[in-house]
Amino acid sequence: MKITGYRTLRTVHDWGRPVGDVNGFIASGVTDVPLVVLETDEGIEGVGMGSHADLDRLFPALEGRDPRAVSALYDAMLARVFKSSHAGATFGGVGAFDTALWDLKAKIAGEPLWRLLGAADRFVPGYASALDIALSDDELGALYGRFAERGFTSAKLKGGRSLERDLARFDVLQQRMPGADLMLDVNESWNLGQAVRYLSRLEERIDLAWIEEPLRRWDAPGHARLASSIRAAVATGENLTGLEQYRPLLDAGGVGIVQAGAVWGITHFLRVAVMAHSRDLPISPVGLTANHSVTAAAAAVPNHLTAEIQDFGQPFGLTLDQEFADGGVVLGDEPGVGIAIDEGAIRQAHAESAWGVLAGPHVRSPRAGLNLTLEGH
Repeated sequence: MKITGYRTLRTVHDWGRPVGDVNGFIASGVTDVPLVVLETDEGIEGVGMGSHADLDRLFPALEGRDPRAVSALYDAMLARVFKSSHAGATFGGVGAFDTALWDLKAKIAGEPLWRLLGAADRFVPGYASALDIALSDDELGALYGRFAERGFTSAKLKGGRSLERDLARFDVLQQRMPGADLMLDVNESWNLGQAVRYLSRLEERIDLAWIEEPLRRWDAPGHARLASSIRAAVATGENLTGLEQYRPLLDAGGVGIVQAGAVWGITHFLRVAVMAHSRDLPISPVGLTANHSVTAAAAAVPNHLTAEIQDFGQPFGLTLDQEFADGGVVLGDEPGVGIAIDEGAIRQAHAESAWGVLAGPHVRSPRAGLNLTLEGH
């Protein structure tokens, strides 16, 4: 079997609510979902989620190769772009192709990916995380109430701008999810001094399980100093593109929960999990709405802690072989990663993306990390 080509599609995920974080939000709640389909000379196709970045530059590393050699092909893609680096957006293209390769490998074997990777259990524990920064208190309570109805017992809020508002929103969440483990994600919006002051005040009221992305992703000494100053674990890593970017953070002892972005693909997640496991640290995948395929990999690693569950819906034109129950994801038995595409419906709809708007959560706020005082005090 040989890889002969690929094609791309774009669909959308309609969250039915505004979604975002401290950096900004998408008022429409409609986000872009790029898809890649790898083609073979035997007619079997692999579906990948992630990004369309640099696919044309990466594909020569795959063309004419046997798709079952996933690890070797992953490294071949990294080697293909080594001069300009695989970091940043290019890593999203690598991740999309990588997911499609794993889909092909599992389909050829006639197995769901979670079983092919060695998992004994199809259940993956998760936590509620709704990208909720723009929701009113009533909307917030109703949404996390729906998570509680499905058995979720831990939840993460987006915040970091106003301590007073964060405390009020945690009160709302606790009313709907009594006894829940609580996390806060500030999406790299603080400097070290802000983080220590903010969390010292927050932890007077909240027993925080972890603080996520408190500082810039590369600030290894800052994360280490913060970790020694607070009770909560420090969680970070979702925006790191390659093992080499984790090494300074882990060596400095600044990470308690190692995270990996689902959008970067399955092989990346597996390698980060091994790296974390070698240091007795748990792994937690972030953003399964952007790439549900990584859920199967989470089921297969020994140090998986919990996965970020953001929404119960499915992108337009896709059927995902999974369900949400008992506080996690129950994976199905369809061979591959469990994504079925209605290409005709997607192409006919001509849905347009709303994710890349100027005020969106993927654009860093100009004053992030530059405030001296805590808002609300």
